[in-house]
Amino acid sequence: MSESNQWVIDASHSNAHFTVKHMMITNVRGEFTKLEGKVSWDPSKPEATQIEAVIDVASISTREEKRDGHLKSADFFDVEKFPKISFKSKSVKTKGAEELSVTGDLSIHGVSKEVVLEVEGPSAPSTDPFGNVRLGATATTKIKREDFGLVWNAALEAGGVLVGNEVKITIDISLIKQK
Repeated sequence: MSESNQWVIDASHSNAHFTVKHMMITNVRGEFTKLEGKVSWDPSKPEATQIEAVIDVASISTREEKRDGHLKSADFFDVEKFPKISFKSKSVKTKGAEELSVTGDLSIHGVSKEVVLEVEGPSAPSTDPFGNVRLGATATTKIKREDFGLVWNAALEAGGVLVGNEVKITIDISLIKQK
């Protein structure tokens, strides 16, 4: 990897969001506020892109303290045993202008599964007021939480379940070029 093509995630300008159905009627959204990672990106060779990212599971926020505590517990993420979520790319395909399809291994709750991230971007490089060269991108995917061992649920009296199985994930990242 060429040193001039190395980028790091700017955690203060990046986030990882998720959406899951609650009581089969509405969406609950949350985010992980602490993430880090690195990207090797050369616009002349997008297929050679390499991505590694790690999320601190304890940084989960759904804007409801009790729910966040339950999500951190052994019923869900079990942050004591599995404090990190990680992603490592395996292949990248160009889909169009500023569109990529990134296949990689997503590890949650001690389980690794291959997922495909649909990426808008990266944007054209831009220099911020502090002299840093930046790129931005948004990646989305859907997973089934039960595939990752997140199986806790509660049956509803009227039928159905409390927490949906499908989780939509959106990651917005700002990258800073390494000098």
